[in-house]
Amino acid sequence: MRNTEHKIKEIIPGSIAEELELEAGDTLVSVNGQEIEDVFDYHYYMNDELVTVLVRKPDGEEWELEIEKEYEEDLGIVFESSLMDEYRSCRNKCIFCFIDQMPKGMRETLYFKDDDSRLSFLQGNYVTLTNMSDHDIDRIIRYHLGPINISFHTMNPQLRCRMLNNRFAGDIFPKVERLAAAGIEMNGQIVLCKGVNDGEELEYSLEQLTQYLPALRSVSVVPVGLTKFREGLYPLEPFDQEDAKGVIDCIERWQKKIYDRYRLHFVHASDEWYLLAGRSLPEAERYDGYLQLENGVGMLRLLHEETMEALAERAEDAGQGSDGGRVREISLATGMLAAPYLRLLYEEIRKEYPQVRLHIYEIENRFFGERITVSGLLTGQDLIAQLEGRALGEELLLPVNMLRSREEVFLDDITVKELESALQIKVRIVESSGYDFVEAVTGVPLPRKKEEFDE
Repeated sequence: MRNTEHKIKEIIPGSIAEELELEAGDTLVSVNGQEIEDVFDYHYYMNDELVTVLVRKPDGEEWELEIEKEYEEDLGIVFESSLMDEYRSCRNKCIFCFIDQMPKGMRETLYFKDDDSRLSFLQGNYVTLTNMSDHDIDRIIRYHLGPINISFHTMNPQLRCRMLNNRFAGDIFPKVERLAAAGIEMNGQIVLCKGVNDGEELEYSLEQLTQYLPALRSVSVVPVGLTKFREGLYPLEPFDQEDAKGVIDCIERWQKKIYDRYRLHFVHASDEWYLLAGRSLPEAERYDGYLQLENGVGMLRLLHEETMEALAERAEDAGQGSDGGRVREISLATGMLAAPYLRLLYEEIRKEYPQVRLHIYEIENRFFGERITVSGLLTGQDLIAQLEGRALGEELLLPVNMLRSREEVFLDDITVKELESALQIKVRIVESSGYDFVEAVTGVPLPRKKEEFDE
């Protein structure tokens, strides 16, 4: 049985809920006479300008409140669960699952395998659809939610069952067809495993995925991440340079074919493929507006474009490139994969700021294993071990993706403060844009445009 009553955790000061004297500990029973299944039901019914809310107080007394408000205006209620429901865990045991490749003894939340479609809409998570019912699909269509991000991995139903170790994993395609027919926007991903879903299987999957255009706006192809903790797991091998070239050739061939018809490139290789292959990144136009940045698709190209834009803006603003001739010496730590590319961007910055000295340190992932080369999976202990005794200058720059979301904590629970103490250096967390990168490296704030203040 679903819990359709939702306890209030907090009331936002100055909100409608505070005016109505609602309090933490009260329970929402219904809106407009409708039971609320989760956060999507709640927001759907709360969009109206006139709503009737039934609330139960802790002593059992019920209040029925008729509320007149602006369209889409929120009441100012924070519930105990952000989803207003339990999180749905994954029913699959994928041969490439990263969580199965983690060591024991880490914090409990890192071992939770979510596969909740609601997190796809709220946070951009990718979901397999294997635990979604027809009722779930009905609600997505009814509320016209989107985009939903789907982990396809393959369009071969039998292979999908084997890859996900779920005998029902090949049954999702009628659901996807319903979503496409209803015009629900989707993005897809394929985690590519060598000798499993690459080669001819990848060609077949890309061909079949085009049937969902234009509702399916993009598909990313990313290489499987392999840690050193794979004992007893499916024997997967890493891709090499020649493999990466073959994957890129396949994807770019399909890009041209699809673009000629839809004026959309549709399928994209993650940045890792280009770096592994030793090839230049695609130009910005081929990313179709950067629909899959969180999947590592186009992040380096966008960083380059924004870095060059930031430098051009500064060149136009008199005096911004000057710091009195003072030499600024700083350091930056990143993963093995992106370090060479960041060095190229640093050379561009030095053309305008020759007084800046930046040490870029490639950190080997000893915690998860040397095959993991992205900065987002580096740990505090690896940073400490490999940066101790190095020339760090006045400040150490770290990309924001190294940290747990909205917290200054690394994957191994070492905090930024603990890192600063161990290395005796001030740490500066750098957001993902090229503008933030230029500001952090130069130490000179970007000139703010008038429209920024107007906003």
